[in-house]
Amino acid sequence: MITAILIDDDDNLRNGMKSLFERYAPEIKIIGEADSVETGTHLLKEQQPQVVFLDIHLGDGTGFDLLEEVQKKGVKLSSQIVFITAHEQYAIKAFRFSALDFLLKPVDPDELQKVITKLKNIIDKNDSVAHIDLLLENIRKKVDNFKRIALSNADGIHLFDVSDIIRCESEDNYTKFFIKNNKPILISKTLKEYEELLTEHGFERIHQSHLINIAYLKSYIKKDGGYVIMADNSNLPISQRKKDRLQEILKTL
Repeated sequence: MITAILIDDDDNLRNGMKSLFERYAPEIKIIGEADSVETGTHLLKEQQPQVVFLDIHLGDGTGFDLLEEVQKKGVKLSSQIVFITAHEQYAIKAFRFSALDFLLKPVDPDELQKVITKLKNIIDKNDSVAHIDLLLENIRKKVDNFKRIALSNADGIHLFDVSDIIRCESEDNYTKFFIKNNKPILISKTLKEYEELLTEHGFERIHQSHLINIAYLKSYIKKDGGYVIMADNSNLPISQRKKDRLQEILKTL
């Protein structure tokens, strides 16, 4: 069984979530409920669940406020956090940069099961909660241009400066990150997901399998079908339909 607490100020949503757990995730055992920042903070001081299902909007504040309060009170939080949220683009982006799971309202049973499967795979690891710190850092600053990203793989959660990412390479449904002064790291998410996150940070998809940080582009070679040479001395092909776009970018540098 996976122990969990449910923090939401809506009785109907809490009851609905419990019904979903009973039907689609019977391995989840709810050991406590709260409906506010105050009661949630108190509950987390008393309990150490493996998972916290946390709504963003609570009656007396937000789920982020709750995590801040927990930190201020010196409570060592070792729980996995799953946020429950409406379609709030800024918060969703912050979660994705912080490698935190979230469920959109109304909660879809298939998405719930995906999150539960992921939780099962990581629940036995003693993962750092540094990614929660990263989330709170981003939320506090209230900026949209996040400087750091958390990458979660079988080894744990790793934090990197976005500016240190040289390139990303697709490997089926995985993405391999090539990062300055680090070994490559393989993440179980598609390149498409990271393209959506990193494009506004100076990254460009030049090929079905390659997303590059333009800051690390050394050369664009037009012969042999066209390819680029990156700062890590990798030679990467450019798809035909991406050549014009890349040349336009290079003209602006």
